[in-house]
Amino acid sequence: MQFEVEQKFPLGNVAEVEQRLKELGAQAGETVEQVDQYFNHPARDFAQTDEALRLRSVQGKNFITYKGPKLDPGTKTRRELELPLLPGSTAVVGFVELLTALGFQSVATVRKTRRVFQVQWQGNSVEAALDDVAEVGQFIELELLSQETEVEAAKSCIASLAARLGLTESQRRSYLELLLAARGEHRRD
Repeated sequence: MQFEVEQKFPLGNVAEVEQRLKELGAQAGETVEQVDQYFNHPARDFAQTDEALRLRSVQGKNFITYKGPKLDPGTKTRRELELPLLPGSTAVVGFVELLTALGFQSVATVRKTRRVFQVQWQGNSVEAALDDVAEVGQFIELELLSQETEVEAAKSCIASLAARLGLTESQRRSYLELLLAARGEHRRD
């Protein structure tokens, strides 16, 4: 079973953090636009169960992702299942129609610009994503995918890298939760 081990930090100075990443030898990827549509289950409230169902579109590629409840109070460690869908907007429209027919309700759409860096840290390739989230702000997410038996080591690695980058105020809420709070709405997924 695969787990996503993640910590997110708000950024005041993106250029400063980007420079620190480069000093660590991080390799930058391209900047992409991501559109994430979130849905609520028809029979249980994902806001109450701390789960998420997301339909992501990025450069014509589409993915459906289920995220289980967060496992601890300090990080966003959770089980994650992500499956690719057919590419293109027709596939997105069709999948939204399928979810709606099954009783799922659209909650909100999160739009962000993301630049991903790969950082070698403590023998791991950590993904460091610089995100500019519409209506929410700028953040960095540090993420490792891990098997269940390696979750604690992954959390330690992420915490160590965050400290090295001078990141101190972790934000545990999802971008969806932050967006809904900015709009004065309650989470419904």
